[in-house]
Amino acid sequence: MPSELYEVEVNLPIHSIWNFVSDMNNWAPLLPGYIEHEILNDRESTWKFKSDLGVIKKKIHLKVDITSWVEPTEVTFNLVGINEKITGKGYFKAQAIAEKKSLMTGYLDITFEGAMAKIINSKLKKNLTDMTKELTEAIIAKIHEVENGVR
Repeated sequence: MPSELYEVEVNLPIHSIWNFVSDMNNWAPLLPGYIEHEILNDRESTWKFKSDLGVIKKKIHLKVDITSWVEPTEVTFNLVGINEKITGKGYFKAQAIAEKKSLMTGYLDITFEGAMAKIINSKLKKNLTDMTKELTEAIIAKIHEVENGVR
């Protein structure tokens, strides 16, 4: 089960992080390889993105189910493959350190199943490290843009 945790201190108040991550429309497009997403309801959406695992390149279609919204600190979700045998979960957490400083954590755990699972999962570990960091950093950058009025 490849998983990755990325944690970083940010110069943002916790409410700014919450305001951003509490809406999937804000962070779905920031996923590396993003193609499109569709909101089904306030807890369910589908996401399409391109994955590059070296010699294995795939278009992935996932169902994302939000399992909890805990304002202002946490969003947790489950992932289920629509076009591939994939299961997973993840979260974004924020912890206030000071008035305008927070600790932000991104976590992803994704497992491919099926005939090529062993090969894909071994390649996925490195990819997941990059994906978790890139997504978390992209969210932070986008929040800074919004906070500074840049659109």
